[in-house]
Amino acid sequence: VHIYVDAVINHMCGASAGAGDHATCGSYFNAKAEDFPAVPYSGWDFNDHKCKSRSGDIEDYHDISQVRDCRLVSLLDLALEKDYVRSKVAEYMNYLIDIGVAGFRVDAAKHMWPGDVKAILDKLKDLNTEWFSAGAKPFIYQEVIDLGGEPIKSSDYFGNGRVTEFKYGAKLGTVIRKWNGEKMAYLKNWGEGWGFMPSDRALVFVDNHDNQRGHGAGGASILTFWDARLYKMAVGFMLAHPYGFTRVMSSFRWPRYFVNGRDINDWVGPPSNSDGSTKAVTINPDTTCGNDWVCEHRWRQIKNMVIFRNVVDGQPFSNWWDNGSNQVAFGRGNKGFIVFNNDDWSLNVTLQTGLPAGTYCDVISGQKKGDYCTALEVHIAPDGMANFLISNKDEDPFIAIHVDAKL
Repeated sequence: VHIYVDAVINHMCGASAGAGDHATCGSYFNAKAEDFPAVPYSGWDFNDHKCKSRSGDIEDYHDISQVRDCRLVSLLDLALEKDYVRSKVAEYMNYLIDIGVAGFRVDAAKHMWPGDVKAILDKLKDLNTEWFSAGAKPFIYQEVIDLGGEPIKSSDYFGNGRVTEFKYGAKLGTVIRKWNGEKMAYLKNWGEGWGFMPSDRALVFVDNHDNQRGHGAGGASILTFWDARLYKMAVGFMLAHPYGFTRVMSSFRWPRYFVNGRDINDWVGPPSNSDGSTKAVTINPDTTCGNDWVCEHRWRQIKNMVIFRNVVDGQPFSNWWDNGSNQVAFGRGNKGFIVFNNDDWSLNVTLQTGLPAGTYCDVISGQKKGDYCTALEVHIAPDGMANFLISNKDEDPFIAIHVDAKL
């Protein structure tokens, strides 16, 4: 398993976090004095003098220097233009590389100057050759929320690595929910054609830890495990489609409680014991997780679509079909094919799959096991045509086949 560290390097703790040894690792700090002796950082290492807002916090997202030099929700903003500060950050990231991580999610990248981020990344070592090939670089993706309408753009960060494409989940959720007159037929030119960043820069996801609970970006259209049937279709579409570098969410359940349309329990942390310790991730007989761990990555439909994506890697987007509404299908060259029925009536259609003749196992309703299918079989004729029948009442109204699931 490759580990990608969520690197929070824009700031230290909140200005009102007090003083003492209640840091995660028990080291002493004093937020008011900006004293962090374990690093060490002092008042000289923060951006207070550079911030031009009245409160010292970010007040105006149309003011680029405020967004990058002032405090994000009162978090003490590090002076990342100082080589000393950059070096302390890089020193820790290089320690993580030494112990075997594969890369980093750079948190709050929007709140740092792209040149400062680059200066830190330029100090990083190659990955540890005990686990990675010589010369391998850490995989970098930067969290930048750019839904349009602000002066800071995702493209400011393309030179440093990949960037989170928050438009992706917001738009896909709107389509799968059939809101605002959207329909799956419109997904024919999904990707850059929808105004997204270039595919080779994009890190894409249906939901993340923030927007699955109404934080961050995307709004009400975001699909999550709470909407399991639609969610599996959205993740299936994402994993089948060639656009972007995909990320699958793995969540925990929390006690949602809506008051006036807002979840007042959106702050609740992971499943925990009465002493505050986090509960173990238990594995059920069917390989899903217990103890309120959702483990979407273990759901058969999602796990099998990850395999699908790896099988079809490098193959072109091909053989698109739609009914003008919410029944669509497409292939990935001669390696895979997927069909969706998100209409309120059944689908019965014969389509060109682009795949070699034979019997294939649908990897959504089941999978290939030895020399038989645990669920639905799809028969492809010598000319590549196959008939698909999907009821709008099916548990999962989509079918996916690929060459490694052929009998």
